[in-house]
Amino acid sequence: MSAFVAPVDDILFSLRHVADAGSVAGWDDVLAEDVLGHFAQFAEAVLAPLNTVGDAQGARFENGRVRMPDGFGAAYRQLADGGWQGLSAPERFGGMAQSALIGAAVSEVFSGANHAMQMVCNLVPGAIDTLLHFGTAEQQQTWIPRLAGGEVLSTMCLTEAGAGSDLSRIRCRARRSGAHWRIDGEKIFISGGDQDMSEDVLHLVLARSGAMDEGVKGLSLFLCPAAPGVSVTRIEEKLGLHASPTCQMSFDGATAELVGAEGDGLKAMFTVMNHARLDVALQGVAHAARAAQIAGAYANERVQGRRSDGSPALLSDHADVQRMLDEQASLAIGARAMCHVACVEMEKAEHPELVAFLTPLCKVFCSEAGIRAADLGIQILGGYGYLNEYHVGQVWRDARITSIYEGANGLHERSLSTRGLKGQGADQFADLIADLVGATDDLSSEMADWVAWRNRMRTGDRAEIDAHAFVQFTAHLLFKACWCKCRAVASLHPDPQRIKCLAVSVLGS
Repeated sequence: MSAFVAPVDDILFSLRHVADAGSVAGWDDVLAEDVLGHFAQFAEAVLAPLNTVGDAQGARFENGRVRMPDGFGAAYRQLADGGWQGLSAPERFGGMAQSALIGAAVSEVFSGANHAMQMVCNLVPGAIDTLLHFGTAEQQQTWIPRLAGGEVLSTMCLTEAGAGSDLSRIRCRARRSGAHWRIDGEKIFISGGDQDMSEDVLHLVLARSGAMDEGVKGLSLFLCPAAPGVSVTRIEEKLGLHASPTCQMSFDGATAELVGAEGDGLKAMFTVMNHARLDVALQGVAHAARAAQIAGAYANERVQGRRSDGSPALLSDHADVQRMLDEQASLAIGARAMCHVACVEMEKAEHPELVAFLTPLCKVFCSEAGIRAADLGIQILGGYGYLNEYHVGQVWRDARITSIYEGANGLHERSLSTRGLKGQGADQFADLIADLVGATDDLSSEMADWVAWRNRMRTGDRAEIDAHAFVQFTAHLLFKACWCKCRAVASLHPDPQRIKCLAVSVLGS
């Protein structure tokens, strides 16, 4: 098996030269390279070797508690001691106060090295952000230092049986009890609902404080520590992410505190969810890059057939294999650029409606890019790809969930094609494409088609029917625009010829 190597050069190229991170106030290029380099070394040496261990052993449910696979606890202690859980937390709470752009780079490397462990750890930045925006000073002081220091991990308790994406059907109840609240009900599909790595767990629970007929307006967000009244009733057996415990949770009069205003639960919860959706997009990028790495290493070593001159050929010498290798690499680089462009726009905070448009677009495209690249990796390795030996099958199994969780891709497509086209975000998207493409006339025909389609979607009655096709076209337009920018700045990459060749595979000559 090819050992995990963090794609540091590709990440820095994308941030610096494609997404223009330097345009963000306070961006420190030298610091970003240093932080990413240090985390990459840690990920390669400590996190990645546990990936196959976690897949083989899985999380275990014993006597009402979740036990993580061998080595995970020790690795988490190193992660926490290194300050990585507080990467984006403010310094006044013990964090490193690094930007979301550096956080995105670190998150991708974490996912590529060990997606299952990243799933358990990486809800913390969203929880901290939620507390900073909606928590009281006391809640912030109580929880953020513990989250940043690694003493506490967090969860997002949203989904319920029978409710799924229809949040108006949530039945988990919250009732006042003196100065606090009590929560009763069940939640399912809770990542990291319990584990034995951190000392404590903080659950962010979306519960009904109002009447059922109030729908989503009756939902509030609560902080609920792991304590009597909170228990795990089972963990799920899954296709992938075996080391990430997906828990069914029971709340039986559990003590909780309201976060933000009563009835504003969705507003507060979406702070966590928007962070999680870009994080899922980066998980897709990580899987695409890892699948490309495994397949490329194999194809460049495996002797298969002969060249036209009769000499032995490598697998990568064959045109069809090279086509698949190019698609894998181009998906990883282009999808990463899409995420970084969205992250830069988020950091600038000048066009919030554009960010709202880009976030689900990245989630849809990048999750599917990871699945596609992993599937191509299995095909490139042939029979060996179907075996466990090279672990590209694990990449596919772990990647497969990304198009489902944090909102199934079809839901995001419908939302983008309806509500997403009503604001300025879709108009600003057209400006973004023009900026990425530059002075050339590349994509001018595709752009004209997209504008006409967007206008029809706004005024016609086929928005839901055409949602999938429209969003796929939109995402591929952004993907190609990012590749136009990659081609324009290819000379700034450590391997410019590689970028130029891949650009041809995406854009043509």
